[in-house]
Amino acid sequence: MLKSMTGFGRSEIVNEYQKITVEMKAVNHRYCDINIKMPKKLSIFEAGIRNLLKTYIQRGKVDVFINYEDYTENNMVLKYNEELAGEYLQVLKRMSEKFGIENDVKTSSLSRYPDVLSLEEQSVDTDELWSVLEEALNKACEQFVETRLAEGEHLKNDLISKLDGMLVDVDYIEKRSPEILTEHRQRLEAKVKELLGDSTIDESRIVTETTIFADKICVDEEIVRLRSHIASTRNALIAGGSIGRKLDFIAQEMNREANTILSKANDLEVANRAINLKTEIEKVREQIQNIE
Repeated sequence: MLKSMTGFGRSEIVNEYQKITVEMKAVNHRYCDINIKMPKKLSIFEAGIRNLLKTYIQRGKVDVFINYEDYTENNMVLKYNEELAGEYLQVLKRMSEKFGIENDVKTSSLSRYPDVLSLEEQSVDTDELWSVLEEALNKACEQFVETRLAEGEHLKNDLISKLDGMLVDVDYIEKRSPEILTEHRQRLEAKVKELLGDSTIDESRIVTETTIFADKICVDEEIVRLRSHIASTRNALIAGGSIGRKLDFIAQEMNREANTILSKANDLEVANRAINLKTEIEKVREQIQNIE
């Protein structure tokens, strides 16, 4: 299916240990540009996050916002440094013996010595945290892709409608071209008769002049190529996939053919139709910029 490059996705996972919220939005961009904003505590997962996102996204400028609330932050563990406490006791004992004073140290006073007791945050289980984060990312990405697909469907229908309108102009130009040639020959013959009066008209000269004119205004090849480009664009839109760059190239080729038709136009209506073609091609190209 066809995807737009604009999209939005959001998910939230809450359990007794944490809450993780993921929001993502995107606009069109020539390449895949992913910008992630998240708490420092989750930075160890950045490579994994990018790899996961790239399974859902091929093109677009994507901003990802990850919010993390740790409900275990206040669950501190009291640590007892037994080795350090033993060193304190040994030093106090030597001081007592050295200076002949009573060693009156008690447990309560020893516990207040630097670094004997300390509060430490419980370590995080990174595998478990990644599991929750991965689930939140996948859910956000799935919603993100759904919005891109919905927008892509609207783009496809709009572009196909524009292509159909372009074919109407192409059909008219193709039909009008031989009429222009006939009218030119008639005008040429009338002009020659006016100049020569009753004299015999040199038919070969009329044919030569008409042939030269026909060569100047002939757009048969341009029309064939333009029809082919329109058909290729339609088929690609129906097939879907990551076709944005391909369609952009085809649109450039369509514009080139329309320019050539306009430059050869020797008829006001054909010129107007060629201008209309260029206008519609430009609209198509603008829409294509939003396709992944």
